[in-house]
Amino acid sequence: MFTTLIGCDSLLDAYQKPDWLIFDTRYDLTEKNAGKQAYLENHIPGAIYVDLHDDLSRPPATNKGRHPLPTEDAMNELFSELGIQADSQVIIYDNVSGAFAARFWWMLKHMQHQHVAVLDGGWQAWLNAGGPVDSSNEERKQGVYKKASKTHDVINIDQVECARLLIDSREPVRYRGESEPIDKAAGHIPGAVNRFFKENLSESGSFKEKSVLKQEFEQVFGNIPAEEAVFYCGSGVTACHNLLAAAYAGLALPKLYAGSWSEWSSDPAKPVATGA
Repeated sequence: MFTTLIGCDSLLDAYQKPDWLIFDTRYDLTEKNAGKQAYLENHIPGAIYVDLHDDLSRPPATNKGRHPLPTEDAMNELFSELGIQADSQVIIYDNVSGAFAARFWWMLKHMQHQHVAVLDGGWQAWLNAGGPVDSSNEERKQGVYKKASKTHDVINIDQVECARLLIDSREPVRYRGESEPIDKAAGHIPGAVNRFFKENLSESGSFKEKSVLKQEFEQVFGNIPAEEAVFYCGSGVTACHNLLAAAYAGLALPKLYAGSWSEWSSDPAKPVATGA
């Protein structure tokens, strides 16, 4: 079974298996309906569309970020709506090298679902591999999913300052405070270091080799155990790309600050750092 990434060759051999579920998470932060429209034009046969805003950020939520993380009950409800069973092999893809798919991957891992993987290279890799496409609007099939969430893989805003290592997953110009196109303040949480999530990718848009990623993350972590490192981003989405990459590299899964910069920067009492 697949638990981090899956290649197109493996998916081509197995995408029609009845116990495999494929989800399309394409999304555009500037045009909310663009992902669903792209899905309706063409997608991997059998894939069901999952929306970042309406599904992966649905209320009630655990934080006040821009894409707030649903509560345990809300995630159980969502996964049941999607027909996910305890033994389902879940495959997720998008068109931005896993930036949105990784959020769904992490949510399932948070809810203790083991068999979930992101398509390496995403939609573009599927097309380049000559994978079949379909334009049917696949309906969700109700299932029963009821698990408890993990308790130590996510932190809230009050726990941030206790983190031994805090890592910002946004692009360097936003981390340094030179540009902030979305949130209320420019900069980063004091003490955080920067690991832009796109550093996980090769020029082709696929993930780097495991050994390369392992070496890079170990350099970032230093003497801090991977499971004690905390990643954040703008809204708790692309930070999950770093979490996926660390797990793919064979390291223990770090923690997520789900509220991320959008929550932190909206509180005028919270300090802000700029520069490198």
